[in-house]
Amino acid sequence: MTYNKTTYRRLGDYIREVDVRNTDLRVSKLVGLTIAKAFIPSVANTIGTDLSKYKIIKENQFACSLMQVSRDGKMPIAIFKGEDAIMSPAYPVFEVCNEDLLPDYLNLWFMRPEFDREAVFYAVGGVRGSLDWNDFMDMQLPVPSIEEQRRIVTRYQAIQNRIENNKKTIAKLEEAAQALYRKMFVDGIDVERLPEGWRMGCLGEVLCTKGYIRGPFGSSLKVGDMVQSGVPVYEQQHIIDNHRKFRYFVSEEKYASLKRFSIQNDDLVISCSGTIGRIVHITDSDPKGIINQALLILRVNKQVYSPTILKVFFSTQTGYEALIEEAHGSAQVNIGKREQIEKIPIIIPNKNVLNNINNHLEVLFNSILVLKKENEKLTEMLSLVQ
Repeated sequence: MTYNKTTYRRLGDYIREVDVRNTDLRVSKLVGLTIAKAFIPSVANTIGTDLSKYKIIKENQFACSLMQVSRDGKMPIAIFKGEDAIMSPAYPVFEVCNEDLLPDYLNLWFMRPEFDREAVFYAVGGVRGSLDWNDFMDMQLPVPSIEEQRRIVTRYQAIQNRIENNKKTIAKLEEAAQALYRKMFVDGIDVERLPEGWRMGCLGEVLCTKGYIRGPFGSSLKVGDMVQSGVPVYEQQHIIDNHRKFRYFVSEEKYASLKRFSIQNDDLVISCSGTIGRIVHITDSDPKGIINQALLILRVNKQVYSPTILKVFFSTQTGYEALIEEAHGSAQVNIGKREQIEKIPIIIPNKNVLNNINNHLEVLFNSILVLKKENEKLTEMLSLVQ
């Protein structure tokens, strides 16, 4: 949405700070605020902490963090929904105090990149890149009529509800895939007495020749190799969060020299350093690219096994634990060595069963892919509504 500059107003004319402490300890629910502008249950150790000094936050009130805004490039800030909770006293809490501004509309503005850019601008001159409260109050936001605010919020919430419904459907489809795998490979299966034509094998047997591909050494892919546009470099975040917003690219020439590390359709790409064991099944809709040193490609021989079935296996608790069992490292945890990973036991059914299960799973995952693509489009629409 394009805003008329004449509708911009000073934020401080519409909000006021709130500081209500948990003096009677009546509230025990502790929440924190993320850089992604969302409240989450706090995992902080509060043993020995005086929670009577913590701030109470209520429905439709806001909390923010003014620290290190310029370093992070965005400001953690969000509207609170639900029963009363408590937060660290380090967080400023505030509420709308002007009937000409809807809290939900204000929250949409806080989510826009324009807001973050202005916050960073003010914070650059602050101590350690932090934002001063008075500067925050002096920030500007567009305030259209209350009717227009309601229309914007309604459109946004309709799209957001569709996204959430799609996420719930995706979760159910993923559960169905897990249930099918358990039915065929876990429940009632005795590895000592497998059905006729089935056998126990290992991961190395179902991979292509040279189908275990760890990302290039740092000396092969350096920061100096990166260009502003070109062939994308897949990082940990693309596997852990399963998105395709790329920060780094290499030239076609560099890509050709590192083509062994390029992804292909039906590859399984795994995070293998730090947050290990996350896995993504590459499809033909994924852009061509190369993996960095923190990722691993497993390329399945489809004449022997199914990438789809193997992906589901590694998504089960058993498969995940097998993948990370030999992890090592103190400062930075790394996935086990190739020899260890390739020894992971795999049940290999006969060809007919393999194809039948694969076909059922592909129907489920194709439906998931359609819903995920729809959510990507809907998310783009949200930025136009706000």
